[in-house]
Amino acid sequence: MRPFAIEPASDAAVAVMAAAKGGGDVQYLAGGTTLIDLMKLDVLAPERLIDINPLAREHGAIVAGPGGLRLGALVRMSDAAVHPAVRAGWPVIAQTLEAAASPQIRNMASLGGNVLQRTRCAYYRDTRWAACNKRTPGSGCAALEGVNRRHAVLGVSEACIAAYPGDFAQALIALEAVVVTLAPGGGRRIAFEDLHRPPGSTPHLETNLAPGELIVAFEIPRAPWAARSLYVKIRDRASYDFALASAAVALDMDGARVREARIALGGVASRPWRARQAEGALRGTVLDEASAAGAARAAFAGARAHGEAAFKRELGQRTLVRALLAAGAMEV
Repeated sequence: MRPFAIEPASDAAVAVMAAAKGGGDVQYLAGGTTLIDLMKLDVLAPERLIDINPLAREHGAIVAGPGGLRLGALVRMSDAAVHPAVRAGWPVIAQTLEAAASPQIRNMASLGGNVLQRTRCAYYRDTRWAACNKRTPGSGCAALEGVNRRHAVLGVSEACIAAYPGDFAQALIALEAVVVTLAPGGGRRIAFEDLHRPPGSTPHLETNLAPGELIVAFEIPRAPWAARSLYVKIRDRASYDFALASAAVALDMDGARVREARIALGGVASRPWRARQAEGALRGTVLDEASAAGAARAAFAGARAHGEAAFKRELGQRTLVRALLAAGAMEV
């Protein structure tokens, strides 16, 4: 790890201004469960860290009300996972958090940092590989012809096929969450679905956040589909592993018929992925094995697989069918 300076943030506005002026040489530090890893690997080498944990007084609360849920960005994953209001009104959130990482990491990691975690692509994390457009723009993508079993089949480009690794983000997309931020020019609200960018020709630009912009909260509406929501995660081992395929599903039902569906896919896509075609295929149908399979086919109609990742098209569809049928059987 290279030398760096660290300073506590006593005021959010001051921290945002300092980070914006510092550009890529300044990073925010919350739980540090991704950032410190990448600094140890020499993938990231900020000169200065701004410790935002003192801001938890303002941005570390969970508030549930008639209109919805507000999660402060400095809430720890473990605290949100066990919160009674979260578990009762938005169960998919608790399930995605409980399915992630290990208890020790969940105790450390913040919700804001979790959604910004970087890919687990080995070619990105190992600097001995020169060809990684995420790490060194224009250098190429070693994964295209390399070991790519865990890589994405949705939203990929010829510049990058890395998969987004998180779980919580899928819940936020399925529940149509909004991201609340602070920036030098003032705060703004961003639909969570618009937070992450597709790789395109610039995979090193992963989000639409401006330099220094700080996530301070997530707002989730109390929508008709929120209570009938769940998460299915398929992985190589039962715990502390990243998804090969996952599905966050939220349904509004009229008996056996689907009024509305919200679907997000993980493990198979370059960014947190909303499956709008699958949602449209389900709307107005009776939820059964056939309609769920039709929605799954629609979700993966545009999949582009490279090498060893080809199995993810089938696995992703089966995962979604399982999630849909399980959500339809929930008692709410």
